[in-house]
Order: sequence, then structure tokens, then C-alpha cells
Amino acid sequence: MNTIEHLLKASRENSKEISMASPEMKNQVLLDLANLLEANTTKIILANQKDLDQMDAHNPMRDRLLLNEGRIKALAESVRDITNLADPSGAVLMEKTLKNGLLLKKIAVPLGVVGIIYESRPNVTVDVSALCIRSGNAAVLRGGSDAWHSNSVLVEIIQEALVNNGISKDIVTLLPTAREYVSEFLSATKYVDVIIPRGSDALIQRVRRESLVPTIETGAGVCHTYVAETADLSKAIPVVINAKVSRPSVCNSLDTIVLHKNIAKDFLEGVIDGLSKYNVKIFADDLSFALLKNLDYPLVAKATEEDFGREFLDFACSVKVVNDLSEALNHISNFSSRHSEAIISEDESEANLFLQVVDAAAVYWNASTRFTDGGVFELGAEIGISTQKLHARGPFALEKLVTEKWVLVGDGQTRW
Repeated sequence: MNTIEHLLKASRENSKEISMASPEMKNQVLLDLANLLEANTTKIILANQKDLDQMDAHNPMRDRLLLNEGRIKALAESVRDITNLADPSGAVLMEKTLKNGLLLKKIAVPLGVVGIIYESRPNVTVDVSALCIRSGNAAVLRGGSDAWHSNSVLVEIIQEALVNNGISKDIVTLLPTAREYVSEFLSATKYVDVIIPRGSDALIQRVRRESLVPTIETGAGVCHTYVAETADLSKAIPVVINAKVSRPSVCNSLDTIVLHKNIAKDFLEGVIDGLSKYNVKIFADDLSFALLKNLDYPLVAKATEEDFGREFLDFACSVKVVNDLSEALNHISNFSSRHSEAIISEDESEANLFLQVVDAAAVYWNASTRFTDGGVFELGAEIGISTQKLHARGPFALEKLVTEKWVLVGDGQTRW
């Protein structure tokens, strides 16, 4: 019977090497990795092209899959940036002497072995590995088959940086992509401490249903922008266009435009030129469908219930017209994935109510949802955007790749 147990076991057994490595040693691995990425640019691009050749030329996911010279250089710089962040492991979070004389400390320690299941984004391979190395964790990666050639070369380079510094290559492991191994991975409680799914809602739901290993959810983003009656359309229109078209295949891109009925016509008149340049298809409710038809917008269809709460990941979005803020809040509550939500308004009290009431990892006032990103938040690279509430929420960055350990030092104390 085929199994990945030997790979998981090796990761667990060798994870102590990275957890015990000094901050200086971990940084040296990352600096070497950054240099190796740049030195192997041609090799990476050739491997990436093999993956691109197997994907439909019109698939919007190609943007996620693509690695070019600029993106590889950006990855290398991102790895270097991680070395400038404080090492979260080993930090003393609390220290005090108890009445019984025991010295009590709460210390941040690595999670251990971190499993990641993700789809066709080879940059995740580098980001996750670098974050795990810096925080003293081993990483077990299960990428998508779409990116197999890219991921294989990148992991070879990461392992080279580890071995060059006297650390086991098993600190970063790439699993085969065969589906038969996923269930074994999700049940590997003996070897894996946490699994983080990053990708589509279908992927996240499967991991949630089947994993025996604790999970932290990241990835799925159904993002709304509410354009209020008081909105300055000179702000609202470019914000909405940016949120939809700048990178439609990423999780912080706009999926649903929610419009106050009193500005719906003026807003749609102003936004359609910008959306039509990118051939954005609009799934519109009854009122917005009539308005868009009168404006001769060519790519409009009547929305169904399924078009709300849908992560499009493409040049497409839905439009919902509402009577007031209360209806907008209810719509967002019903269909949000709790990733990123925005309001465009000139009414401070209205905006503050939105920011307080909306249940999402990131909420915006008069800005694009596209900013939800660990690098943009100046947190460094990220594992992903967590949409749950336990352990981490929002950009899942370096500081969250640790847990806590209680350390007590005594002088013979006993308790009866």
C-alpha cells in the first residue's frame, strides 16, 4: 500500500533541529535561500513553464501560477525581509515569582510540524517555508498538481539552503499530489501539529470535515463593498474598479457590489466604462439589471441566489441594491466569508457602525479590500488570511506560528 508515513515521520523526527537552531542560524538559511532563488531564476522559470503549458491559456488562475523574473526577485526580497522580523519563538511572554517561591514563565515556542494544503500558487511554497524556518517549525507542503514542477524545484532550492547550513532537508517536505494521500495527511495526528488549508472554499470545507489534525482556515474570500448614499463617487468608482480588476484571482478581490438605491444609477453610470475595459461580467439583481440594460452594458446577466456568496476569482461580480445600511449589513452578514468588507461613505457615524458591526477579519472605510495582505500590513510574508477567530485572524504572519509553554523553576518545592 502506498503511504506518506515515512515522509511525515522524517519531518517530525528532524523538526527538533530547526526548533533548536539559533535566530542567527535560521536567518543565515533564509539569506542563503534568497540568494539561491535569484541564482536559479532560469531553472525556476523553465519548471514553471511546464506547469503553465498544462493550464488553459484563458484560465484566470494562470496569474496565480505564473513565476517570472520580477516575481522571483520579489520572493527573494520577501525572504530577506523575514530575517528583519523579530523571532517569535523563545520570547518570554510573562514572568513572575509565585508565593510558593516557584519562578513561573510563559514562553513562546514553535507549533512543531505545520502542514499546508494549497492550490496553484507556487509563491506559497517559498513564503510558508521561510516563515516556518524563521519561527522554528518544520513544514509539510501539499501543493496542487497544477504547480507540481514549480513546487518541486522550489523545494529543492529550499532544501539546498538548509543542508548548506547543516540542517536536515526534512525540515521542508513536499508531498506527492495524488489525492489518495490527502486523507492520510489529514489524519496524521502522530506527526503533524496543525494543518492550514489555503485555497478554494471546496478545499477548506473538505479539510474542515475530514481533518483529525487541528486546523486553521485561510483563503476563501467573498468580499463586499457597500457604496452608501453619502458616498463620494469620485472615491467609490476607482475603489470598486481596483478591488475587482487589479488581481481578480486573489482572495481579497471584490465579489459583490452593494449599492444604496439612491446612488445606484449614478454609480453604475460612472463605473461601467472601467469595468467594461476588463470585460467584467455582472450578475445583477432586478433593479441593477434594469439600470445596466438601459446603460447598454454588454456583459450583464440576472443574478441567482448562488451569485451572492460566490467567490468569483475572475473578471466577474454580482450587484445588490439595498434600501439602507441595515439591509446592506444583513446582506453582508448572510453572504460574507468573513474575509474583507468595505464601506464607501462620507458619514462618519455610518462608517463607524459598519466597521463595528461587520464580522470580518478586515474591514475598510473608503479603501479597496485589496490591501488585506501580510506584506501590505508590514507584517512580512504570510501563511494566508485566516477567516476564523481562534489562534489567528486576518494575515497569518510570523508572530502566529508559535504556541505557549509554561516553564517553572523551583528549589525543591512540593505540593500535597
